[in-house]
Amino acid sequence: MEDPVDREFNDDEEEEDQDEDWGDWGADDNEEEESDSDFLCLFCDSKYSSCDALFEHCSSIHHFDFLSTRETLSLDFYGSFKLINFVRSRVAENRCWSCGLVCQSNQDLQTHLHETADFEEIKLHLDDDKYLNPFMQEDPLLYSFGHDEEGEDDDATSLEKGEIMRDLREFREICIDDGDIIDALASDFDTSNEDRREGASASNGYYGMENISEKEIGSCIAAKEHVGSFKGKPKDKHLRVSFANVVSKEIKNANENYFGAYSSFGIHREMISDKVRMDAYRQAILNNPSLMNGATVLDVGCGTGILSLFAAQAGASRVIAVEASEKMASVATQVAKDNGLLWSASPNAGNNHYTGVIKVVQGMVEELDKSIESHSIDVLLSEWMGYCLLYESMLSSVLFARDHWLKPGGAILPDTATIFVAGFGRGGTSIPFWENVYGFNMSCVAKELVEDAAQTPIVDIVDSHDIVTDAAVLQTFDLVTMKPEEMDFTASIRLQPKLDGPANTNASMDLEQKPTWCHGVVLWFETGFTSRFCRETSTILSTSPFTPKTHWSQTILTFREPIAMAAGKPNAKKSGGVGTDACPASSIHLRISIIRAAQHRSIDISLETTGIACDGRKHSWPVQIFNLS
Repeated sequence: MEDPVDREFNDDEEEEDQDEDWGDWGADDNEEEESDSDFLCLFCDSKYSSCDALFEHCSSIHHFDFLSTRETLSLDFYGSFKLINFVRSRVAENRCWSCGLVCQSNQDLQTHLHETADFEEIKLHLDDDKYLNPFMQEDPLLYSFGHDEEGEDDDATSLEKGEIMRDLREFREICIDDGDIIDALASDFDTSNEDRREGASASNGYYGMENISEKEIGSCIAAKEHVGSFKGKPKDKHLRVSFANVVSKEIKNANENYFGAYSSFGIHREMISDKVRMDAYRQAILNNPSLMNGATVLDVGCGTGILSLFAAQAGASRVIAVEASEKMASVATQVAKDNGLLWSASPNAGNNHYTGVIKVVQGMVEELDKSIESHSIDVLLSEWMGYCLLYESMLSSVLFARDHWLKPGGAILPDTATIFVAGFGRGGTSIPFWENVYGFNMSCVAKELVEDAAQTPIVDIVDSHDIVTDAAVLQTFDLVTMKPEEMDFTASIRLQPKLDGPANTNASMDLEQKPTWCHGVVLWFETGFTSRFCRETSTILSTSPFTPKTHWSQTILTFREPIAMAAGKPNAKKSGGVGTDACPASSIHLRISIIRAAQHRSIDISLETTGIACDGRKHSWPVQIFNLS
């Protein structure tokens, strides 16, 4: 990182060459304007030389009046930006942007397009920040749609918008950990191709995830006022765009929404009613006296304070309960007080005598540097897990607390976490339900739902009887030693059909057995309270389909098309495609990447699937990208 003094000195040197640099920059911009002179229609292949001409075409031919829609919805620049990406993404799916109807082809869509009937429904879609990601890379419309209607007095604003669009393209993948704001200079993003992560890229521009570098994943990004553009071009102070302000605002909004959601008592009742969850934590805390007796405990994300109450009950000498939600911190304080466990000064014994052991601190754990003595915690306690384990990105807060306050050799509960994967069959989809609705066939509904499920992960309970492959370990985390960047990972596994399934009974003897159809994969997790710290009683919290259900359910990723599988050596036809009824796959190889998404607290999952026949032939399906948000 460049020293501030050196930066100031370099800035002085750059001012001497300002005229020359500005001239070069202007030349570059002229080249960009020439290359971006064509604006592609949102609905067809027509191109126009100006935004006005394009929008006139969209209004008269495709019944899409951009300016009127923008005015009706009171969209600001970012809302208008989202609207363009939303429409482009819908058209790419042959889906009507207005009513959501899916057409068989783009030609059918052109015929179907109509005037907007429900603007409120459109407004709800535009609340999704995923549409801040350009659907079509290098889309000149995104930073030009306001130019034609603005006068010369608005040139600075127009330039700012253009710069924001360029910055958005540079910041294709951003993930900022809570409370971490660091300097980010242009050199932080000048990574070579050798540093870039192998792996799947999205099939369209919506996700913008091609060639994501390791440095981009999970980076904490901010820009200081005097940092120039990402390509090092000097700017006048009045024209600088502080992209960090945009990012910080998005992070702040995401955190407010996240912690605001946890102010609902309904969510806490659901978690407290989760017997699997509560039994695991209660056993680990109450049944390990050598760990908890006299310990100083830090409870990260305490909610109602139930785990802190367990710790106090187990004999902890001091419990610091941290909660970011202002409402829930107040609730936890009152709960501890009502149960006689709130840490407070004794009114009759002077200021140096205290009663109770629980102290509730309101705020994010990353903000507590001055509230807790460094490396003074004996036990770090947290229920941080989200859907698919890593959704909500709270693990980074636990690791932050570990590195700042846990004593050397201190305990973390839980101390391990593992993600598992298995294939599921037809019963794990909605197909059976819609095939017979009071005697009527509604399978057309199931078809559309399955198509949607191939793009969006589903959080639901999967019956163990619907698991059609053996389970495999996708990734294991050791919370004592892992680094924050290890939350982003890529792993390869192989799934084989279950031998105890009805289709594979006596598979070794039946060479013509009926294949099992695998419709996708289901992910779940286990966290371990191991004997490393829980010496008297170790336990496991499992969200497996084979154990009692939890409020985490499982995370379902549906294939675009089911894959036929069979154990043993079926009489596969050479002419049949691998994974079909004619040539079932003997195993499925998966390459799965899970990374923290640009949308704060969300995760992106990429799924690469290859079927392998018993004779060694392979068939790979297009990569699928899922966003869990």
